[in-house]
Amino acid sequence: MAAVTMAKALNAALADALLDDERVVVFGEDVGQLGGVFRITDGLQARFGDKRCFDTPLAEAGIVGFAVGLAMSGLRPVVEMQFDAFAYPAFEQIASHVAKLRNRTRGALSVPIVIRVPYAGGIGGVEHHCDSSEAYYAHTPGLKVVTPATVEDAYSLLRAAIDDPDPVVFLEPKKLYFASAEAELPARTDPIGTAVVRRPGTDATLVAYGPAVPVALAAAEAAREEGWDLEVVDVRSIVPFDDATVTASVRRTGRCVVIQEAQGFAGVGAEIAARVQERCFHALHAPVLRVSGLDIPYPAPMLEHTHLPSVDRVLDTVARLQWDDQPDSRWVAA
Repeated sequence: MAAVTMAKALNAALADALLDDERVVVFGEDVGQLGGVFRITDGLQARFGDKRCFDTPLAEAGIVGFAVGLAMSGLRPVVEMQFDAFAYPAFEQIASHVAKLRNRTRGALSVPIVIRVPYAGGIGGVEHHCDSSEAYYAHTPGLKVVTPATVEDAYSLLRAAIDDPDPVVFLEPKKLYFASAEAELPARTDPIGTAVVRRPGTDATLVAYGPAVPVALAAAEAAREEGWDLEVVDVRSIVPFDDATVTASVRRTGRCVVIQEAQGFAGVGAEIAARVQERCFHALHAPVLRVSGLDIPYPAPMLEHTHLPSVDRVLDTVARLQWDDQPDSRWVAA
């Protein structure tokens, strides 16, 4: 195995998809000759030509609308939104057409589009360059929504998304693009809709996805000094959601904290917390708690660290869990 960055893994997934399936086309703002703002498409135009990987005008609604037409004609478009908050002009196309065409045509038409969105914070981006927009897409029936947290998943989930017959919003954590890991890119892809236990534990379950997964893992490691053994579940697929893996973990530990970068109110974390509470009520020894971004627009770069979940905030939240059924426990109520 060699050190690979998430950016390189995504690039390899796109290259392999273009090589394996002549119906795949990649396009968006600056993805051609430049290779993308984050260089995810670096070298693809030179290798596959400007009919398979090409630049578009700065018109997000037009990019997605064009992708809808190509998909209806039998191609498999993979489009890049460049930055998360740049995608909002295209949201009408996504919500009204991409998500609904299969239902509207009673299955006669499918739109196998992948919408790649460099997303979330952690890079000190200025306004409109950092946002956590997953709840908009997750609340739109007809879309699948996935977000990788590891190099291996970046490759395998993108390959699975491109192969999927339905539209997939593929959220790529910007702050993880250039984090490297010793990895061997998998030959087979994991199915969309599966979560994974990243770290086993016995005292409580931390549920996270995308950019929050490294925070959860760091918190679980730091918690060892407090004598706490925390399990970490990486959701990977927001829609469809893997209830079985998440609830099995919570039933083992009896306690759950959900972590997300997005603002807390009406977020994906709230949905996860509700699903856990409904399915694990008799196994829970404490309320399901959440750690999230603040209910504000993304702050200026110098204040971003106050907005995003941190190891300390996660540990403070874990410490609030009640251990009333174990009076002699080392855990105490807040």
